[in-house]
Amino acid sequence: MAELLLLLAGLVGGALNSLAGGGSFIVFPALLAVGVPPVIANASNTYAALPGYASGALGYWASMQQYRDRLVLYTIIAAVFGFVGAQLLLVVSDRQFSLVVPWLMLFAVALFAFGAQINRFVAARSSGGRKMALAGAALLLAFLALVCVYGGFFNAGLGILLLAFLATAGLTDIHAMNGLKLWISSVVALVAVARFAFSGSIDWYHGSIALVGVTVGGYVAARNAQLVPAQYIRGAVIVYGVGITVYFFWKTYA
Repeated sequence: MAELLLLLAGLVGGALNSLAGGGSFIVFPALLAVGVPPVIANASNTYAALPGYASGALGYWASMQQYRDRLVLYTIIAAVFGFVGAQLLLVVSDRQFSLVVPWLMLFAVALFAFGAQINRFVAARSSGGRKMALAGAALLLAFLALVCVYGGFFNAGLGILLLAFLATAGLTDIHAMNGLKLWISSVVALVAVARFAFSGSIDWYHGSIALVGVTVGGYVAARNAQLVPAQYIRGAVIVYGVGITVYFFWKTYA
């Protein structure tokens, strides 16, 4: 029964990632529901999401080439600070992490619901990377570092934060932005999974079942994306995300 639940959650989560985003809202609670401890469930969710990030980045590789001069620096920052975020996760107990989960879910759902408005707001007030003074560039890279720490600690909502960073950096090509978003997410997830694996913090059995579901669901949804309007899917994800967040608050603090 647990295996079937995780496979179905992975299928749905992978499909959502391809169509509208928000797959972690499905997979992470499913891992908790089958009895995986909170910290390990979070680490296993990152492991399950990794192949989707990597394959998506490869799909956008050609679009990313116009920004290849930034790729090395972004990769280094993602690797270093993604590792920092993963390390932070490993020093908190399951009880401490359980207390933080509702707030992380609330933050991630809010990012998902208002991500487009956030990105437009940031883009409208961005002066563009080439015009930034040295101090402004340093602040911009500090923003990316904080985003990567968040991604290494808690995967949900990372894509929206990365799009906000890229808009601040002056990017306007949505295909290049999606490619860089997925590339940075891949690096963060890769170093986080390596750190989690070294400490024995991944449930390989349950996480791999979810991974298969996410991979298959993402592929099938991508091939049939035109059949379902994305705005309806986003609305359903937001309703579900709000509901699961309320449940986590009730379970943790009631």
